[in-house]
Amino acid sequence: MSLQELETQLRPIFLAALAGDAAAYRLFLDTISVRLRGYLRQMLARAGRSEASEAEDVLQETLLALHLSRHTYDATSPVTAWAHAIARYKLVDHLRRSGRHVANLPLDDEAYQLAGPADDAASEARLDLERAMAALPGRTRALIDKVKLQGASVAEAARAAGMTETAAKVAIHRGLQAMARFLSRRGERPG
Repeated sequence: MSLQELETQLRPIFLAALAGDAAAYRLFLDTISVRLRGYLRQMLARAGRSEASEAEDVLQETLLALHLSRHTYDATSPVTAWAHAIARYKLVDHLRRSGRHVANLPLDDEAYQLAGPADDAASEARLDLERAMAALPGRTRALIDKVKLQGASVAEAARAAGMTETAAKVAIHRGLQAMARFLSRRGERPG
């Protein structure tokens, strides 16, 4: 199935799921799982990791993140691109946690195909933000995600990260500064 066909199939199912249709939500998770499982296996193999259980672990983390982040989905964006971005973050987090350097993990062609038209300014901005977040250390990215995207308090995020509240505030502040620098450099590049 092509990416466009997958998007055409999944979008109405996911929108129905967001409206409270439990059967549609189950169908969405089952369908997207097949696609993401293949993606994760392929990317883990590229990183020199071919254990099937590892892909399943990352898939389960991804499905949980999809569930917890479903309220962040922008209905004007492709649902496949949104799900894929979450899977990629979970993959990068997994590789970092396991001591694998991810700087050489190639950006896959599927990510660009899933992202939709290249001339869409909103998609470009979202991709820039995703890249800025991906450039942060995992712990800092997790803190920013918890506080700025999920709405947790700094105290809650600090406890989850095993840090003091002050250290978490400093890490979040520095992370946001690093993201701003990254994004300002992106804006200076000729289009």
